[in-house]
Amino acid sequence: MTAPASALRPPTTDELDPEERMSRAEIERLQLERLRWTVQHAYRNVPLYTRKFDEAGVHPDDIRTLDDVHRLPFTTKDDLRETYPFGMFAVPMADVARIHASSGTTGRPTVVGYTRGDLDRWGTLVARSLRASGIRRGMKVHNAYGYGLFTGGLGAHAGIEALGATVIPISGGQTARQVQLIRDFEPDAILCTPSYLLTIADAIAAQGIDPRSTSLKVAVLGAEPWTNEMRHELEQRLGIDALDIFGLSEVMGPGVGNECLETKDGPHLWEDHFLPEVIDGDTLQALPDGERGELVFTSLTKEAFPVIRYRTRDITRLLPGTARPGMRRMEKVTGRNDDMIILRGVNLFPTQIEELVLGIEQLTPHFILELTKEGRMDALTVRIERHPDLSVETCEAAAQVLVQRIKVFIGSSVAVRLEEPGALPRSEGKYKRVYDLR
Repeated sequence: MTAPASALRPPTTDELDPEERMSRAEIERLQLERLRWTVQHAYRNVPLYTRKFDEAGVHPDDIRTLDDVHRLPFTTKDDLRETYPFGMFAVPMADVARIHASSGTTGRPTVVGYTRGDLDRWGTLVARSLRASGIRRGMKVHNAYGYGLFTGGLGAHAGIEALGATVIPISGGQTARQVQLIRDFEPDAILCTPSYLLTIADAIAAQGIDPRSTSLKVAVLGAEPWTNEMRHELEQRLGIDALDIFGLSEVMGPGVGNECLETKDGPHLWEDHFLPEVIDGDTLQALPDGERGELVFTSLTKEAFPVIRYRTRDITRLLPGTARPGMRRMEKVTGRNDDMIILRGVNLFPTQIEELVLGIEQLTPHFILELTKEGRMDALTVRIERHPDLSVETCEAAAQVLVQRIKVFIGSSVAVRLEEPGALPRSEGKYKRVYDLR
């Protein structure tokens, strides 16, 4: 099936920010100017950067070209945890207007701060992202990202308001209420994780309502890796356009980049505010555009919390701009270094399984991965719900097709276990796909 015809229009040239209309050469001149400021700011005001620069034998005055960024040391999540809670702040606390933090489920949370100027720029970039998705002033936007210390909810909220759209601040969870408000308030757009939008679509259908009959025209989805197959599933199921918004708390939050409605070919990165690189995760050497590796960011305009060569762990590649020719875009992130499963010597990502699952019409997109031990060997079981409208025999046959395709396309032998409809947990935010029971 082809994607539904869009009910939206991309922005005209006159509607773009001046930076979106810049040539590649103009963007690079602006990046160098802002990079030199950021490096000086971080070196003078963040003790960790003073120490790391000195240990690396590099000084801010050494930054004369954009390529000189490769001389600077990397920043990792461990650095952020080492300086917990406020050691990475580059301004006095009196100038910090807001603090956000990660969940901290794997250790100390990473804490980030924003000046008033940082918050204004953040709102502007999220507004730019939403406009690229086809959202306009006066539209109603259902914001189902979680509010609180997580950057998603409040970051998206500010961008909706900066755009001049109407925000419906529902936050995450309470799925039945989400469905009710979508029916009652008739929003034009929804912001959430892709897995949670799937949960909402299921809840709408469970009420006997066609998910394609709602007022929704576009979904701006992020905070977890998702495939183009998932995009197709959501677009067909809900009759919408589904676009990828990219961001991470350590670099800013949502709005570091966004797909453009007219191309849907991976997020364009807002390079007037961020300098991206891709590196080899093993050698740490920079890779040329077009080669896949680990994404690294240097902020260019952040006051309270500048980051220098932050290793995101996201796997992608940098590509030439299309809808915004001056800005490079990134291939959709479909995995992270720390999400990778090594199964009997074969590397695989959960999104590879998702891609295969969504290619088999007789299977549902509701699955989890369980890692266990069988003797001395690791084993992987794909637990997946059977289709409620098909016979058990048909679903079992489809499960065997999945086993074969995983073996052929990924190179691993796995077990597939059918579950009853509704048996597996549903996402109310970021979805936990892998359960390590070893």
